[in-house]
Amino acid sequence: MILEIYFVSILLLIATSSNVAGAFVGVSIGTDVSNLPPASDIVALLKANQITHVRLFDADAHMLNALSNTGIEVIVSVTNEEVLGIGESPSQAASWINKNVAAYFPSTNITGIAVGSEVLTSIPNAATVLVPAMNYLHKALVAANLNYQVKVSTPQSMNIISKPFPPSTASFNSSWNSTIFQLLQFLVNTNSNYMLNAYPYYGYVNGNGIFPIEYALFEPLSVAKQIVDPNTLFHYESMLDAMVDATYNSMAAYNFSNIPIIVTESGWPWLGGSNEPDATIQNAETYNNNLIRRVLNGSGPPSQPKVPINTYIYELFNEDKRPGPVSEKNWGIFFGNGTAVYSLSFVASKQITGNASIFCVAKSGADPNKLQSGLNWACGQGHANCSAIQPGKPCYYPDTMQNHASYAYNDYYQKMQSIGGTCDFDGTAMTTTIDPILPPIVMDMAALLYLLLLAGYGTCIFTGSSNSSSRGGLPPTSAFAPVSPPSGDSTRLRFPGIGSLSLAVVIAWNIY
Repeated sequence: MILEIYFVSILLLIATSSNVAGAFVGVSIGTDVSNLPPASDIVALLKANQITHVRLFDADAHMLNALSNTGIEVIVSVTNEEVLGIGESPSQAASWINKNVAAYFPSTNITGIAVGSEVLTSIPNAATVLVPAMNYLHKALVAANLNYQVKVSTPQSMNIISKPFPPSTASFNSSWNSTIFQLLQFLVNTNSNYMLNAYPYYGYVNGNGIFPIEYALFEPLSVAKQIVDPNTLFHYESMLDAMVDATYNSMAAYNFSNIPIIVTESGWPWLGGSNEPDATIQNAETYNNNLIRRVLNGSGPPSQPKVPINTYIYELFNEDKRPGPVSEKNWGIFFGNGTAVYSLSFVASKQITGNASIFCVAKSGADPNKLQSGLNWACGQGHANCSAIQPGKPCYYPDTMQNHASYAYNDYYQKMQSIGGTCDFDGTAMTTTIDPILPPIVMDMAALLYLLLLAGYGTCIFTGSSNSSSRGGLPPTSAFAPVSPPSGDSTRLRFPGIGSLSLAVVIAWNIY
């Protein structure tokens, strides 16, 4: 007798439990910080928050080594000071690639090189060598057989677009015609992205009240405040969408229409001087949380609805050593000691920083004997409430040592951390900001088959879980546990983190 199970909606399950393919939010990492943490601590912070894409403003050896074998996608940068030399010397470009890319590849997942930062507006004297520098670097990648894995581009500010609104009539500043044409041709030839630094904060504060702040913060607009391009009649729900579309239309004016845009910098300062009233924690938290939700819905701006607006938040740490106004030093989402400036929810990965719960769970692959000892201690001396993981109770399934230990460890930690309780358990435990969950698509087959024969799962909420989706993120996550099956031939499953999902499961029995 062979049990054949056909998952009619298995692709739906996979698609629903992840963000739209290709859409991501990364973070840029500046180094003008008085007390910059060691590279290993920075990478630990990235991993703890499940940040999968980073942009470095240089090619620091310590960071590139620390990022090794993490899978995190990395953009390294040629500094503005290096652009002139590389643009005048193919051998210097080859040396830069060998030292800063080839030496770390493939263990460090370098996928891009940002040549300078806003070169055309910050160091215009280097404009004539910008594209030659990019060409030399690309040729060095070809020589190292890395040109398909690593792409070369250069971040530019919105200031090279003369009049960005309305987006339909936007065009690049004509004084850069030759350089911009060469740049766009290079991006097409090498199948690279256009890198855009887009700051609605500056668009708003320099706009003299033309646009409402809700438009800059991705907040809903009343009927009276709707932003519409008079030529295309496209409705723009956010200033970032309009900035990206203005850039697409500026490229179209040069007859380039197939270059995707990646936003290499965007963010909002959380503190400003007396003359910077819009640089507040509330606005920064609102902007970056809404930015993440906007990007991860996977859609593009009105003119390119199928092209995601992948974005790097500026920035990981407050760069207190930067010159300029108070706001210039306060764009970070973390302080140098690793504490969050404000709550930030990376929706698709259920990541939460700041005031969110921290859970204590068993490490994957931990020694079973140590797990058993830790479980016994937590449920005994530790006074954890372990009733929920007893047979017949909501958190008993999956009946594994790791699941039971995670529940017990976390219950102990939530009750005792305020008075010195730790999350260690002889090295078998770790903290996480993600509600404990056993993803159905990675379960072993025996457990999966068992669950398919159940009606669903009971309510198993780990201690400390918000049990609420009020942050605007995904629904609360729960551990699996069974309830009585319904009548009928189909099996109804509820999957943590993606709500209730009905899958048509056909179970055919072939008897030989």
